[in-house]
Amino acid sequence: MELLKGKVALITGAARGIGKAIALKFASEGADVAFSDLNMDDNMKATESELQAIGVKAKGYASNAASLADSEQLVTDVVNDFGRIDILVNNAGITRDNLLMRMQENDWDMVLTVNLKSAFNLTKAVQRIMMKQRVGSIINMSSVVGVNGNAGQSNYAASKAGMIGFTKSIAQELGSRNIRCNAIAPGFIETEMTHKLKEDVREAWIQTIPLRRSGKPADVADVATFLASDLSSYVSGQVINVCGGMST
Repeated sequence: MELLKGKVALITGAARGIGKAIALKFASEGADVAFSDLNMDDNMKATESELQAIGVKAKGYASNAASLADSEQLVTDVVNDFGRIDILVNNAGITRDNLLMRMQENDWDMVLTVNLKSAFNLTKAVQRIMMKQRVGSIINMSSVVGVNGNAGQSNYAASKAGMIGFTKSIAQELGSRNIRCNAIAPGFIETEMTHKLKEDVREAWIQTIPLRRSGKPADVADVATFLASDLSSYVSGQVINVCGGMST
């Protein structure tokens, strides 16, 4: 359908997992794709090659989304290479799970910095570009854990709940410039992280989901495509749960 033809997307944390699925879906819809991850490793090179094979312009960048200086340089480099940025997906994130009584200060600080400050960094860096263009779509990756909380994930939940408040605030700040900002809150999605769980744990979790199945990265990518495209031109400041009814 080429819903994103003529658009340039920047996606953080996209060498694998949900970020990669979003990058591939955007490319299949005609978008040129710039993506970043912490290191230029084999995963990033493979993702870059897969995107280019679709027939769009694509380039991977080694960049630390938790650093404002890195984020500003990344945006500068992408604009120099692609000419513009129409879509920003703040997807970079980590987990450091533990009960609060056992959680180390560094585990709290690191999760809040990587998951939440990175969205501040990239959004701050890209907003001037989008304001000049008078168009843009910013998509922040939250989580159902940020909506409902989860024992053993107070740091992760706080970062993802903060992402929701940030999203709603930016939608209000930038709406007059035709810049939209929305959040996606995935539930139990099949990734490298969930594959590490024991089978009985996975099955028990799936039984709590009304659709009785886990989600795929492609399920999240489809919603991201809707929010990136003109199909959602009157949608801003919203949180869309992609969780199979888990948070209903």
